[in-house]
Amino acid sequence: MTASRQTAATESRTLQKGQQTKAAIVDAALGLATQIGLEGLSIGALAEVARMSKSGVFAHFGSREELQISVVREYHQRFENEVFIPILQAERGLPRLRQLFANWTKRTSAEIDSGCLYISGAAEFDDRPGPVRDALASSVKTWLAAVYRTVGQARDEGHLAADIDAEQMVFELHGLILALQYEARFLRSSKSLARTLKGFENILQRYGASDAVPGIKTSAKRTSPSKK
Repeated sequence: MTASRQTAATESRTLQKGQQTKAAIVDAALGLATQIGLEGLSIGALAEVARMSKSGVFAHFGSREELQISVVREYHQRFENEVFIPILQAERGLPRLRQLFANWTKRTSAEIDSGCLYISGAAEFDDRPGPVRDALASSVKTWLAAVYRTVGQARDEGHLAADIDAEQMVFELHGLILALQYEARFLRSSKSLARTLKGFENILQRYGASDAVPGIKTSAKRTSPSKK
């Protein structure tokens, strides 16, 4: 092997090791942020948890703000992998929408003790403009856009009424998730999940899915009950 190839190989291994170290730091930071919030996240606190020097952590991120944004992006990636990506295996339309909401409630229920970064982050940064807030808002908007597309597919497949207000339906579905987190995490209600699932079925019925069987296409010309 020539000297240039040896140098390239060494640089590649160094880069790979650096990426692995950074990924491990982000993983530790995400775990810490779900406990103390994004605002409580700092280079010093993370260095202690990750058992690294402050300079070592700083070398990978450069600032507390960059660290917070990296955590938001990692959380969003994991959220999509767990909630959205699996639904692509389901049939388009109502079956996919049902699977999406099932995955969403499962994820939310699993975060009752640790907390949802989207929800806790909104409380921390709702009135604090800046890159961290922008990263959080962008992630949530990206997710809600995916929910909107799924609702639109269910409408186009004839599983929902043809004249539904898709944006309003997404707003109501999102509201159920926020209520689930609040009722279960703050009020410690044992009925929160059951009420959330019941609320989902009520929403489907109001948007014209009362006679829709998952996987069976119904008439796309039906109008929503509110407009009859």
